[in-house]
Amino acid sequence: MPPHLPPIDHRDLTSGVSLSDEVYARVGAAILDGTLAPGERLRDVDLAIQLGVSRTPVREALQRLERFGLVEIAVGRYTRVSVPDDRLRRETGIFTAYLMGNAVRLASSAATEDELATILQVADAVTDSARRGDIPLLFARCTEMFQLVTRATHNAVFIGVVREAALSIERNLRGWDPFLATALERVDLFERLRTQLHDRDGDGAETSVRELHGLV
Repeated sequence: MPPHLPPIDHRDLTSGVSLSDEVYARVGAAILDGTLAPGERLRDVDLAIQLGVSRTPVREALQRLERFGLVEIAVGRYTRVSVPDDRLRRETGIFTAYLMGNAVRLASSAATEDELATILQVADAVTDSARRGDIPLLFARCTEMFQLVTRATHNAVFIGVVREAALSIERNLRGWDPFLATALERVDLFERLRTQLHDRDGDGAETSVRELHGLV
């Protein structure tokens, strides 16, 4: 079997990024783009050879990917890329909606004026995508806004949690229309959310995010 993944150049590792972090990011990205397909078996020795690392960081990365549902591990039997079903997608959607609600609440008070201005620009793009009924574009814009809002919380613990879960969120929700289909019927909620972000109304913004996903 030809290698799926290019080797890691240790010189490219940025400060504070461990080898396990890089393996996690590489394997996760390969799952997201389909290089490693749903149901595909993963052998730590093969991945280690392809990436040019020892098996230890590969095992650590696979365990992290398992915690967020991207990989299934049956000890002594197999390790494979998971196949998301509707239940997993629904649960991921609920988790993400609550996480986004927490993010806008925190960022409403913590964001700098420059950060808020950038968030509002993307919020305008989100609303425009909703008006056009373009679900793939709406998902991409919402993802971009969520990333900006998360960084604007300036809460290292929260940012770390979101970073760890981000791969799973994107894989499980990308292309799953029910996550945003209901929201397309309530463009007014996107407009309201934009106003609440502008006014730094954390309580209102959190409620709007949850209402967009039918959780209020």
